[in-house]
Amino acid sequence: MSMYTLIILLIGLGILGYSLVYTLFVAKERKAVKGDIDAKLPENVQKHAYIRNPIFLTYAIFFGILLVMIIYLALTWNW
Repeated sequence: MSMYTLIILLIGLGILGYSLVYTLFVAKERKAVKGDIDAKLPENVQKHAYIRNPIFLTYAIFFGILLVMIIYLALTWNW
């Protein structure tokens, strides 16, 4: 395995580990819904609706990694 692949793998594992810990922390913090279908959003999420959205974070991380890969391949491509 090349050094580049190993670095990408470690970064991906780090992101997955952080996501798991963060999800477990948030899940423990949230109280169970008491019969209501909709619950009030936490104040922190209301202030940062786009930054705290996991879908937007996933797209941002994906395009960031994609950009790094394109730059790497463009710099190492043998013409």
